[in-house]
Amino acid sequence: MENVGAQMGKLLQQKGWNQKVQAISQKVIKDPDIAAFLQENVSEITPQIIQRDLSQLLEYLHFKNDYQAGKETLMPGYYPELLFSNHQIEIVYRPTQKSKQEQAQKKLAQRVKAISLPKAIKNASLQDYFTSTPERIDALTAAMSFVRDYSQDPGIFHQGLYLQGDFGVGKTYLLAAIANDLAKKGFASTIVHLPTFILDLKGLIGSKSKSITQAINEVKKAPILMLDDIGADTLSAWSRDEIIGVILQYRMQEELPTFFSSNYKMDELENNYLAVNNRQEFEPVKAKRIMERIRFLAKEVTVLGPNLRNP
Repeated sequence: MENVGAQMGKLLQQKGWNQKVQAISQKVIKDPDIAAFLQENVSEITPQIIQRDLSQLLEYLHFKNDYQAGKETLMPGYYPELLFSNHQIEIVYRPTQKSKQEQAQKKLAQRVKAISLPKAIKNASLQDYFTSTPERIDALTAAMSFVRDYSQDPGIFHQGLYLQGDFGVGKTYLLAAIANDLAKKGFASTIVHLPTFILDLKGLIGSKSKSITQAINEVKKAPILMLDDIGADTLSAWSRDEIIGVILQYRMQEELPTFFSSNYKMDELENNYLAVNNRQEFEPVKAKRIMERIRFLAKEVTVLGPNLRNP
């Protein structure tokens, strides 16, 4: 390296370069990272090549110094690397470790589409699920079994879970944890807070930007669907037959994994929610039709424990 530097200095003097340029050039080739790069390629890089490609080395040095000083660079999230190829010194910009982690997190987030759900569940994980009762342990076991079985063979039908329990016991968190763990394995999920979704659909009546049918299609065709809080709103015949019924019919026909959470047990959901609409009309046959689809799509799992929202 000393020989290369000395030869470079002589070459600059021979070329008649002024002292300012010489000082800049010496500063560049004395940088530890640049010096190491030149040493690695000492048999191929000549002083003439260094002189010719000095602008590349200078660009590398400026970018590196700005990055290390915490200044804004022209390519945020990237770091320069020197290469010698085809007798030329070149710079390539590679993602930093932090940028790689952020990109990986972004990809994971894109695999979980959450509609009208709290941000608190964004980082939900099965590993962090609170297991304080035997029933919660059983629920976690069922969730982990689904993730394992689906990951091993996503091409066949896998029955989802119907998580039933009181307010605040962590049903929504467990759904989000399943979705996040599946995302890490490359599988996309959609989690929908069903009462809010139905309310939003009512707001689309007469809308020119998006139709109710389009919104329902986006949900019903999700590779893995999680309907959170079914039974928490006042049921209308329209929401039961034209929204819930349409979604579940499609998913049963296509054998798509579907999850539910509810404060109702399955039998209670059928008799206390689905069978009576907001006009107080009793329609047990229609309720039974919906429940047949739910029971086909998911198995009931009880989640017991303290109210984690108000400990």
